Amino acid sequence: MAASATAPPAPARLRRIVAASLIGTTIEWYDFFLYGSAAALVFNKLFFPGSDPLVGTLLSFLTYAVGFAARPLGALVFGHYGDRLGRKKLLVLSLLLMGGATFAIGLLPTHATIGTAAPVLLTVLRLVQGFALGGEWGGAVLLVSEHGDAERRGFWASWPQTGAPAGQLLATGVLSALTALLSDAAFTSWGWRIPFLLSGVLVIVGLWIRLSVDESPVFKAALAHAEQRKASDAGAEKMPLVAVLRHHWRDVLVAMGARMAENISYYVITAFILVYATTAVDLSKQTALNAVLIASAVHFAVIPLWGALSDRIGRRPVYLIGAIGVGAWMFPFFALIDTASFGSLLLAVTVGLVFHGAMYAPQAAFFSEMFATRMRYSGASIGAQFSSVAAGAPAPLIATALLADFDSSTPIALYVIAAALITVVAIACAQETRHRDLADVDAARPGGSDSDLKESAGPAAAPADGTPANARTTA
Repeated sequence: MAASATAPPAPARLRRIVAASLIGTTIEWYDFFLYGSAAALVFNKLFFPGSDPLVGTLLSFLTYAVGFAARPLGALVFGHYGDRLGRKKLLVLSLLLMGGATFAIGLLPTHATIGTAAPVLLTVLRLVQGFALGGEWGGAVLLVSEHGDAERRGFWASWPQTGAPAGQLLATGVLSALTALLSDAAFTSWGWRIPFLLSGVLVIVGLWIRLSVDESPVFKAALAHAEQRKASDAGAEKMPLVAVLRHHWRDVLVAMGARMAENISYYVITAFILVYATTAVDLSKQTALNAVLIASAVHFAVIPLWGALSDRIGRRPVYLIGAIGVGAWMFPFFALIDTASFGSLLLAVTVGLVFHGAMYAPQAAFFSEMFATRMRYSGASIGAQFSSVAAGAPAPLIATALLADFDSSTPIALYVIAAALITVVAIACAQETRHRDLADVDAARPGGSDSDLKESAGPAAAPADGTPANARTTA
């Protein structure tokens, strides 16, 4: 099983798999980030009128945070069925849900037309977005991780991660073009709908590409093994969630801690910055959007480089560079923005996203290598998405509230630094995983069963052929 499951695919096939995951994640993140940008720029006026500008922005970001609240539910549901039915089927469903919700937002009447029903409907559609994204990330990165081999897994698995800056780039680029071409009145009246309606076209393209790839060989092998056990009355598998909580609770906690600095810093740098630059520093929203646009392009370029470096020196060292770097950068970050210079603003956002990339790039391979195949979708998704409720969800909300209360960037910088410290502790407690073979992680003890195996122990788990674990994996 190990040989067939881990043999690297032909380069052309692997590139097609990477492209399918990247395009799908780009579309999903485009939809998700588009809402965040619109929340900072227009939703406070269209769906929460009559409020103080900062209060309206807080209410707007509150609906933004609702999407994060739905992500753990998406992780549970998609993780369970993704581990039982396969990654591909669930990835198609997540793309349809996300695209449909985003397209519907583009058709949504505003508060001026239907009153309080408008923000309610907006919140419901945001919940659907969050539910879909909660299931998207785990499946996309696993599809690539499970097709590749351990030697370059960090590099290949980092490509779906570039879907986040690519989606940010696409969303910000479309909004930036519209704000440049349209007057403020036209953009607020109808122009903001165009990027949301565009999602319908993007979903069609994404589905066409995503349907063309095969299920991962590692999952096929694990599914065949489970069917054999079922046929031989060796005992039924435990639910993936139960198995994760029984055998992998430490890995889940490590993943959650690792996400704190990565998630919080990203939304402060890309979403809250639109509020800070336009209200505290009095820069135009076009200037702020342009800075995020250019920095996102750099972010896209550096993520595969960080992923490749994690294959050479390990997931943990690269992750620590990012966590320590983003924490150390926060005070210079705001000091540069306060100069009200576009060049300084661009430098602040770009360096921040480069450090963020050092955390985000190895994350896909790192989390995939922690869990066994038949619980990998659940484990990776739960670890990644449950932390988003405490990290990314309230980050723009907390940052905006701190700015309103203290009229200073210092508390916001300290907030991100505290998150960075949590991540450093989590990574310090983690084991290095870069040499793990995904089939070795699945191997059962002689006489044991999949349901009672501590499959994520990695170096501690002995392969089925009796080879000592430390001969084939490195801690």
